[in-house]
Amino acid sequence: MSEIGHNGGPTLEPGFGFRKHAWTRARKELMPTLPLQIVRIRVKRAERLGLDYKTYASIRARSGRDIVGFLFSGNALELRPQRIELPERVQTRLASLDGEAKRVAAIYAPQHPDAIVAANPGILDHTSPAPGFTSPWAEMRDRITATIRQAGLPADGVVLVAATDIEREWCAAGKLAGELTADRFFRSAHV
Repeated sequence: MSEIGHNGGPTLEPGFGFRKHAWTRARKELMPTLPLQIVRIRVKRAERLGLDYKTYASIRARSGRDIVGFLFSGNALELRPQRIELPERVQTRLASLDGEAKRVAAIYAPQHPDAIVAANPGILDHTSPAPGFTSPWAEMRDRITATIRQAGLPADGVVLVAATDIEREWCAAGKLAGELTADRFFRSAHV
């Protein structure tokens, strides 16, 4: 039983070191050893997605499936009320995903998702309204889930690309595969 002020950390009873060693070893033995050819295929896949292998592999290991799409917030796409055309570097990065992964965007009001698609032809595969900044959790969850479902994607195969902490909550709300910051995604050296 924990006492008041106990942080719930590991017990330091005698034998802690051995238990830690045993768990570490057991986990290592359970981890699969991938054949070299599979690793090569996954490295190439990471390159085609414009991600470093470590990022790609960690998302894939966590979700249990390949990345099939990216969900971008309007802020990650650098959209502004007065500017609906994507910046050239954002267009270039999104174009590099063509055929590799679906490009889905959640667009903030007052902009209309269809207007963003029309202003940026061939760059985004699906758009829908984004949850509001003050939306309750259930509303956020429902909006993100609906967006992913409408795009025809499995949630655990979609990676969120977000620009703010509030947007990063979409990952847990939608049960997505993982999240990347917009800065990290768009300045990737693998493009």
